[in-house]
Amino acid sequence: MDDTVRPAGAVVRQLLLALGDPVIGLVAAPGGLDVEINDVVILDADDEPDPYRGDLVLIIGARGPRVHRLARAAAGQGAAAVALKTEHGEDLDELKRIAEDTGIVVLGVRPEVRWAQLDSLARGVVADARVMVPEAGRQADLFALAQTVAALTGGIVSIEDSANRVLAYSRSDDEVDELRRLSILGWQGPADYLALLREWGVFDRLRAGDDVVRIDERPERGIRRRLAIGIRVDEQLLGSIWVQEGREPLAENAEKALVGAARAAALQLVRRRTGASPDLEFEQSLFRRVLEGHIDPRTFADNIGADPDEPAVVAAFTLDSGPAGGGAGGDAGRPAFEMRRATMASLISVHAAAYRRRSLVTAADSRVYMLLPGLPEQSGESIACGLASEIVRAAGQRMQLDVRAAIGSVVGGLHAIAQSRAEADQVLDIVLRGGGRRVATIADVRSEVLLSEALALLEQNPRLRDPRITALLAYEAEHESGLVPSVLAYLGTLGNVRAAARSLHVHPNTLRYRLKRAETVSGIDLADPHQCLFSHLQLLLENGSMAVPPGK
Repeated sequence: MDDTVRPAGAVVRQLLLALGDPVIGLVAAPGGLDVEINDVVILDADDEPDPYRGDLVLIIGARGPRVHRLARAAAGQGAAAVALKTEHGEDLDELKRIAEDTGIVVLGVRPEVRWAQLDSLARGVVADARVMVPEAGRQADLFALAQTVAALTGGIVSIEDSANRVLAYSRSDDEVDELRRLSILGWQGPADYLALLREWGVFDRLRAGDDVVRIDERPERGIRRRLAIGIRVDEQLLGSIWVQEGREPLAENAEKALVGAARAAALQLVRRRTGASPDLEFEQSLFRRVLEGHIDPRTFADNIGADPDEPAVVAAFTLDSGPAGGGAGGDAGRPAFEMRRATMASLISVHAAAYRRRSLVTAADSRVYMLLPGLPEQSGESIACGLASEIVRAAGQRMQLDVRAAIGSVVGGLHAIAQSRAEADQVLDIVLRGGGRRVATIADVRSEVLLSEALALLEQNPRLRDPRITALLAYEAEHESGLVPSVLAYLGTLGNVRAAARSLHVHPNTLRYRLKRAETVSGIDLADPHQCLFSHLQLLLENGSMAVPPGK
């Protein structure tokens, strides 16, 4: 027998609170409800009990005297509890006698409950108990998510496991009701309140599907209005998210935010249970690597279980911290920037998950990227733009974050998402330069992107320089004559002297003098369209009026 010390599991009380009457009930517990359960094992009617170490034994397929014999045998082998179905009118007095004789806890399973379902649910409760005190980073992730959901819903949030233990909660100065106060103080929902919620059918509805459950205010019970949603993976309920209404009504999109939050929380709870990196973290890492060109896109598609030929789009987000466009403000500001970026990433994850279950979000440097697969090619950009606009608006209104966003083209498959990301980066560079935009698509700024690409090619080929423009730039650097800004304004308005003069706040005659002076100093002819075209490009590049995309 393995002598390895196993981590502590749940107690019977937690199992009953988590599963309750719809699944399992108490027949007898001579030692009380705080008996610890280390694991869940199955005992078939045709098998003989193995040695157990404080396990819950599910006795399957047995009835009558055979059930009684197996229950006694399991107790003799060290089981802490047995669970059996009583649909055949088992002698409850005999089962209670077995409990009194052996000290084992006897649980009765509802006839309609499938053993596979009970096994999965019970294992989940035990697994949750083993990670009652999570690693600091993982706990921080859940607290950050709770705070994000609170900001989006305008409510007071708690995240609980399947045994109704509080894992994380939002900070709040708002009015909390008695249920929340007791839950936070005890890190678990009070038994009498949980019984009420069970009586009202709340837990049944949480188990039944992915819909948001509404709980009306009960002033006589000290319970404020609430929204709740189950955190699920397939059919398994891992926990729940609860939002209590405070002094102000919940936000209009509170239910939508909860749907996204539940999806974002699911794999965090898987990570808590398994102690291993969840699929989501792996997929996020793959997403980041494929964007950087470090892995083959088909490998990426195979590993995330996606169709490599489905249309997809990438959106890029960053914090606007002034002219630098998303910088951290130096070493002193780095921790604050990292915290704000993590908040932004959490916000994006919730919105993306609410819109597309298969969305992915990853951070790289100062930017956060969102992948939306399965969008229609014709309208995908506008759909992604609408979602990005919603995220940017929520960031400003709910979290006081100044976020900018950009959307690349919808590409015909995951093999081309690096192209969509590159376009999103180019668009975001343009958005950060100003002009009042907070969100833009490649279609909105395509000409600016193409110009940026042209300047990048020009920069890569130093031989493509007109010495007359080089001479003009040198004269400007020495004399600060205002000739270069004047030529740029003139060329930028397609030769409209009055418009260019207005932009420079000078008289048109002053501008005409400067243009003549520039021709004299440099030798260029501003009446020649070819010279104007190339002069404009070189001045934009060398005068720094048009930044070159990063990485070029």
